[in-house]
Amino acid sequence: MDSLTQVVLGSSVAALAVPGRHRRAALVAGGLLGTLPDLDVFWFSWAGSDVVTQVTWHRGPSHSLLVLTGVGWLLWWCLKRWSIPVREAPGRWLGAIWLALLTHPLLDAFTVYGTQLLWPLPMPPVMWSSIFIIDPVYTLPLLACVIAAWRMSPGRAAAGPDAARRDAAARRWLVIGVSVSSAYLAWSVAAKYWVDRVASHDLAAMGLQDAPRFSTPLPFNTLLWRVIVMAPDGYWIGDRSLLADRGKMRFTFQPSDRKALEPLAAVPPLQRLLWFTHGFVGVRTLPRGDGESRLILSDLRMGLEPNYFFRYDIAGLDAGGRWRAAPEIVRLPAPPDRMAGLGWVWRRLFDSDAQP
Repeated sequence: MDSLTQVVLGSSVAALAVPGRHRRAALVAGGLLGTLPDLDVFWFSWAGSDVVTQVTWHRGPSHSLLVLTGVGWLLWWCLKRWSIPVREAPGRWLGAIWLALLTHPLLDAFTVYGTQLLWPLPMPPVMWSSIFIIDPVYTLPLLACVIAAWRMSPGRAAAGPDAARRDAAARRWLVIGVSVSSAYLAWSVAAKYWVDRVASHDLAAMGLQDAPRFSTPLPFNTLLWRVIVMAPDGYWIGDRSLLADRGKMRFTFQPSDRKALEPLAAVPPLQRLLWFTHGFVGVRTLPRGDGESRLILSDLRMGLEPNYFFRYDIAGLDAGGRWRAAPEIVRLPAPPDRMAGLGWVWRRLFDSDAQP
């Protein structure tokens, strides 16, 4: 999820875990800890990592529940020596630190990007894909309630009936924020389940019931969903609006030159990309201005056809007409009209016949 969401989620759960007199400190500390795992992007940039490393190792070790559990304990142990609030309520602060850290990768796992929850265990990234990476309906209740809780929380030195009343109000706001956002997340899982059921029924009629597929909400909502189904020579795309669509789900076919990847199967960066994407990629030939043809791999999980957010130049044709791996995989810049599809998303929510 986006950084603001992780900050307010970390603030909320940490502030709920500590005693009332520590609530403001926990709002700050939880926000900082909630965004800590995403600082791995700065490490990769500083280290000058190649694009495949940057993309596929983000949400890697820094998002591992195993790693973060140890980091949280170590941080708590250090803070016990230097922080008065942590010394006053060590058990509750350990819970606050763990909650702020661990809810970050767990929430990320509900998106389609992929999160390596159990690194270093050899398993593909988890992508439950029930919520878009940015969703205001999830974030705004948390943000509003964190602001309200900050304003209502009494300081550490406050005492008496008024302080108790203010603390109860602050806690109530935090409970409301976490409850509303959690209910929305549960709704996203239920909506995905329903869309998958519809897709399964209609794909069975097409003979594609066993084909690899995934479903994901389209940008900024959980009412419009996309299902992509892989085939040997391409992939099928189906959309489902929970507001506008009834009856069968319609799928359109997009060709993909998956066979072109066969001579490149032993290239480690390509293997890493295919592992990271669960194989949900499109492959097309793109002619360049100099007359050379390049093989372009698109991550089908993020973006709208044909403007996918992650596109890579992976190979070129040699003199014998065979694909040869590029010396280094290059990520292509996002298309200049990449935002044009957002207007279609809004129209498609309410109109089953809306065209991109």
